[in-house]
This record gives sequence, C-alpha cells and structure tokens, in this order.
Amino acid sequence: MPDMMKPTLTSICEQLEAFAKARDWDQYHSPKNIAMALSVEAAELVEIFQWKTEAESAALNPQDQLAARHEIADVFLYLLTISRVLNIDILQAAQEKLELNAQKYPVVKSKGNAKKYDRLDD
Repeated sequence: MPDMMKPTLTSICEQLEAFAKARDWDQYHSPKNIAMALSVEAAELVEIFQWKTEAESAALNPQDQLAARHEIADVFLYLLTISRVLNIDILQAAQEKLELNAQKYPVVKSKGNAKKYDRLDD
C-alpha cells in the first residue's frame, strides 16, 4: 500500500463499520443475511478454481489471482461483519478454535493424514 500505513484488524473493522453506517446498511446486517452473503462470496472464490487441475489452482494467471484476492477480501469483510453483529471477538474465537483443533487432531494421529478427527482411528 503506497504512502499508507499498513492496515490493522482494528482499522479495517472501523472502516468497515463506518462504510456500512454511512450507507445505512446495518438494518440489513442480520446474522442470517450476512451468513448468506458470506456463503455467496465463498462460492465465488470456489468458482475461480472450478475445473482447474491441482497444478493450475496453485499457479493462477494474473486475472484469476486478482479475482481470488478480491473474493478473499469479500469473505474476510463478511466474517468481520458477522462477528461484529454477533459481538464475537474474531481473534479470540480463532485462537480458541486453533486450540480445539490441536486437541481433535493430535500430531501423532494426524500428520500426513487428511481424515476427519472422528475417523482418525479407522
């Protein structure tokens, strides 16, 4: 970002909230609506990779790279919005989930294994 300070999570959250308030969009930001919008944006990200091989998906052309960048940003912004609407500290929630995943997927059972936690002993 030329001539600008690097954004922080706090600054992005503040900009996002101000953006919605200036447009009077909070009235539409119910958890249901935001979850649905988030799902749509995630699907748009998936669409970029549809029909690509593993190799193609790992080496996107510049147009697809930019599209992925924008869809990832949309998903992130909707995640921030729903966490604000539900009064969830997204960083704390992420930390909690990492700790839960570490318990569900112990290295000794999970290393090199893509099975879901309830199938690790199969």
